[in-house]
Amino acid sequence: MMMMMMILRWFGHVQRMEENIIPKRVLYMNLERTRMRGRPRNRWQDGVREDGRIVSGEGWQEIVHYREGWKKILRTARNRWILHMPMGGGC
Repeated sequence: MMMMMMILRWFGHVQRMEENIIPKRVLYMNLERTRMRGRPRNRWQDGVREDGRIVSGEGWQEIVHYREGWKKILRTARNRWILHMPMGGGC
């Protein structure tokens, strides 16, 4: 859960960057190559999309552009996770 929160924080940070900044360009870069046969592997963005939906529901992609709203959602999700953590710590 903590890793998911850190990834979502970083994703929100990159989303608020200008379009020409390297991390944002790399995030949306499309590498042209042939895919292997079988089920496609999950991309990093697929995982972020699913985590965002878990944390905040369907409208999370618009909220990410507003820093204070995004911080509030992540804080609420973190607090909810901590309340449900078993006693004795650990994950």
